[in-house]
Amino acid sequence: MQFATIFRILGILLLLFSLTMVPPGIVAMIYKDGGGVAFTLTFMVAIITGLILYLPRRHARAELKIRDGFFIVVLFWTVLSLYGALPLLLVEQPQLGIADAVFEAFSGITTTGATVIVGLDELPHAVLWYRQQLQWLGGMGIIVLAVAILPMLGVGGMQLYRAETPGPIKDAKLTPRIAGTAKALWYIYLGMTVACAISYWLAGMNAFDAIGHSFSTVAIGGFSTHDASIGYFASTRIEMICTLFMLIAGVNFSIHYLAVQRLNFGPYFKDPEFKAYLFVLVAITLLCALVLLVSGGYPFAESFTKALFHAVSIGTTTGFSTTDYYFWPSLLPVILLFTSFIGGCAGSTGGGIKVIRILLLFKQGMREIRRLVHPNGVFVIKLGKGTVSERVIQAVWGFFAAYVVLFSLLLLILMADGMDQVTAFSAVAACMNNLGPGLGDVALNYANVSDLGKWVLSFAMLLGRLEIFTLLVLFTPTFWRR
Repeated sequence: MQFATIFRILGILLLLFSLTMVPPGIVAMIYKDGGGVAFTLTFMVAIITGLILYLPRRHARAELKIRDGFFIVVLFWTVLSLYGALPLLLVEQPQLGIADAVFEAFSGITTTGATVIVGLDELPHAVLWYRQQLQWLGGMGIIVLAVAILPMLGVGGMQLYRAETPGPIKDAKLTPRIAGTAKALWYIYLGMTVACAISYWLAGMNAFDAIGHSFSTVAIGGFSTHDASIGYFASTRIEMICTLFMLIAGVNFSIHYLAVQRLNFGPYFKDPEFKAYLFVLVAITLLCALVLLVSGGYPFAESFTKALFHAVSIGTTTGFSTTDYYFWPSLLPVILLFTSFIGGCAGSTGGGIKVIRILLLFKQGMREIRRLVHPNGVFVIKLGKGTVSERVIQAVWGFFAAYVVLFSLLLLILMADGMDQVTAFSAVAACMNNLGPGLGDVALNYANVSDLGKWVLSFAMLLGRLEIFTLLVLFTPTFWRR
């Protein structure tokens, strides 16, 4: 392990993170309703720590190995979340304890959207802005942003990118240089954010809400500046804009890049994961609309719009809501929660297991059935016209097995802590899938969860954001062996 280089990089990243305290500080100056001191202090602490880590090691230039990349990613996401909790601890409103502040920061930076805060409408604007900004930074991954900058500082970025990028296939580059790849992804991400903010503003949101909600929509985060979430605006137009951008953000960003580069929609409809993604969301939407219509909860048009919004919101693991969907007929909240296990596409800002993994698991299951009928047959798994290697299939099965085992362990810990079965199951699912809202006692917020439960769920969020193995590999003896 190249510890000198690792801590040099961590110092650089903390220096960059300190700059994220400037926008909420400016918001505090504009609105004059509190929070400015907390962000100023956090800025100073982050920049001093960054300098302490960087300056003594500024000449360290050792080549990064893949193990170093994993360690940096986990270390930085953990440190980032802990430093991100500082302003939430220091502000006068809301008054949060350490477990609450860390939970909120982890939820923001991992784009989970679970919150312990009650009374968002009464919070200082600087705090509201900061929560939304945390999700935006975490959406594409601040590591990828840093990868675009680090080459200028003499640090290679491919190892970081491989460790950070979601999905089972991590070797694809959109451009010949990794910095070009990271920049291309961020240009698309920034463009989507600007388009979303303008659309919200034109639909009736004020500028503050439009920018804030564009941050969490494109990041598939789910934080809102209001307790009622998107339902606060009571606007079908805003709901449909939100639905569109959640749907787009849940798609593999490399597909967006190819579509922009070629100026046509061909890459979308040639991608088997995208087609499966649309199929799942359309099927869940139709099922929810039908049940709502039959149950008499809403008239025909509203049944469809509510079903579409929540199917996309929960299915992409965003977590926005416009109504108390957890009170819908008992079938629907559970189906929506299960949809979050599928999540968005690989290479998107969405959480969950990822559509491509579910698709490969399904294809592998079908292959095993065919092998039972034809024991001597040779069957390959294809995605589109390409054949999927057995190494990828094994990795998907390994991920799924690790997911189930860790999910079960976290569930048992929460139940042993006194949480009921429905709440514990949905809380672990919502946090590991980076969804946010759950069922039972965590349908609205996580304020009543014990401190132990909040630490456990913060760990679950990090597991989900780093797709398990990036974090899990650090706990193996093999990783640390020379």
